[in-house]
Amino acid sequence: MQSLLTIGFYVALAGVAVVLFLGLANLVRKDDKQVSRSNQLMRMRVILQAVAIGLLVLIGIVAGAIKFGG
Repeated sequence: MQSLLTIGFYVALAGVAVVLFLGLANLVRKDDKQVSRSNQLMRMRVILQAVAIGLLVLIGIVAGAIKFGG
């Protein structure tokens, strides 16, 4: 279970990096839809970051590093 979560975490982290680089490349483009595309990429990056953080917390729970209730 922990290895599956770890793989998912790295996939989410790679997704964040890809979307971040797409956003940086979008800054260079100058067309009518550049602003809308930037907003969509930022939303996608924030969602992927939330997924990565959630997976990291789950890894911590499964590994025993995060304990609830004593």
